[in-house]
Amino acid sequence: SLAPDRCPLTGLIMADFVMPTLGADMDYGTVLAWRKKPGDRVKRGEIIAEVDTDKAAIEIEVFTDGVLEKILVQPGQKVPVGTLLATIKEEGAPTGMAARAPTATPPRPVAPPTEPPAPRPAVPPAPTRPARRLRISPAARKLAHERGIDLSTLAGTGPEGAISLDDVERAAMPRGPKREARPEELHPPLAPGPLPLARGAEGAAGTDDRQARMRQVIAAAMARSKREIPHYYLGTTIDLNRAMAWLAEENLRRPVPERLLYGVLLLKAVALALREVPELNATWQEGRVVQSPAIHVGVAISLRGGGLVAPAIHDTDQKSLADLMRDFRDLVKRARAGTLRASELSDPTITVTSLGEQGVETVFGVIYPPQVALVGFGKVVERPWVSDGKVAARHTLTATLSGDHRVTDGHRGGLLLAAVDRLLQEPSHL
Repeated sequence: SLAPDRCPLTGLIMADFVMPTLGADMDYGTVLAWRKKPGDRVKRGEIIAEVDTDKAAIEIEVFTDGVLEKILVQPGQKVPVGTLLATIKEEGAPTGMAARAPTATPPRPVAPPTEPPAPRPAVPPAPTRPARRLRISPAARKLAHERGIDLSTLAGTGPEGAISLDDVERAAMPRGPKREARPEELHPPLAPGPLPLARGAEGAAGTDDRQARMRQVIAAAMARSKREIPHYYLGTTIDLNRAMAWLAEENLRRPVPERLLYGVLLLKAVALALREVPELNATWQEGRVVQSPAIHVGVAISLRGGGLVAPAIHDTDQKSLADLMRDFRDLVKRARAGTLRASELSDPTITVTSLGEQGVETVFGVIYPPQVALVGFGKVVERPWVSDGKVAARHTLTATLSGDHRVTDGHRGGLLLAAVDRLLQEPSHL
C-alpha cells in the first residue's frame, strides 16, 4: 500500500504508506501497533504495522526498501481505507528533513519607519484559487450520473483522494431503518485513543461484538456481489479414484507430519487449470477486467465462533504439493489466531471453497468481489460409476464454478472444470 511521491523540498522520492484495502468488505481499519519507529530501515516484505479490521488483526507489509520517515497515525486510531499512515524515504537518501532542506538566504533587516505609514486603501480580496479538479474514474462518474449522486458529497478512498467505483456504489446502496448514530460513526477519532484489547482478550462481549460485525461485513460484500455480478453456475462430477489411490500410496512413504490432504490436490489442480483458462484468473476493477499474471488461490477458512476469511496462497501453481500442504496448514493456523498478512487478504485472484468436511455434496458459492470466479468442492462419496462398460463403486467429487458473466461465459467456465477433472486423473503430475 505504497504510492511514490516527490518531496517538494528536496526532490527525493517518498513512498506513502496508506491504510490498505483488505477486501471488498473493508472500509475502515484501526492501527494496533507499529513494529518500526521513525528512522528505522525497512525492507520489502517486512511487517511494519498491525491493523485491526472487523474480521481479524492483520499484519501489514511494506513493499519498498528505505527508511521509515514519519508515522502519521498512532495506535488506537480508526481511519478509512486509503488514509496516509506513514511516509517512507527510498533507500540511500540522507536522513532527516532538516538536513535535506535547501539553504535559504536570510532576509535583510529593514529599518523601522520614522513615522506611521499612511493607511493603505482597501484592497479587494484576492480571487480564490479554483477548486482542484475532481479525481474520479469514468466508470464511477457514469454510475454516479445514473444513480443521481452528487459527487461533491463523496469522500474518495482512491489514490490522492480519487473517487472510485466502490465509493459511488457504497453511496448508492439502499439505507436501512434510521437509528441513532454512535459518536465514533459521525466523527472518527483523529487523535490517539485507547488501544483495542489484545487478541484473545476481548472477553465474551467483545468476541460477540466482533462476530456480529464480521457477519455484517460479510453480508454487505455478498449482497454487493449478488446485486452487481451476473453469476452463472456450472457443476460436474469427477472420478477421484485414481487421485485417492495415489494419495494413499504417497502418504505411506511420508512421515506423518508431512502427509498430504486431498484438498491440496484440488488447490493445485485449480491453479494449473487457470493457466489454460486465464480469463477466470482476474479481477473486475473500475468497470473493466484486469488480468492477473500470477495465480494466487484464495482458500475459504472458517473461523472458530463463526465467520470466514479467504486468504491467498501466493503463486499456487508454482508450488509443490508438499509446499502447498505446509502453506495451507500455516494459513489455517494464522487465520484462526488472527495473524494474517495484508497481502494474503488483498491478493487472491480466485477463491476455492470446500464444505466436504461438513458433509455437503454440492456448494454453489458467491463470488467475492473484485474476483470473477469461485470454485466449490463437496465431499468425496462412493457412487456407482460406469467405466469401460462396467459398473463399479468409485470415489467421486462434485466440483462447481460460479462465474462472472461480464468476463466469461459457460463455455470458458466449462473448460476450466474439464481441466480440473483431467488434471486430477494424473495426480502424480501435480
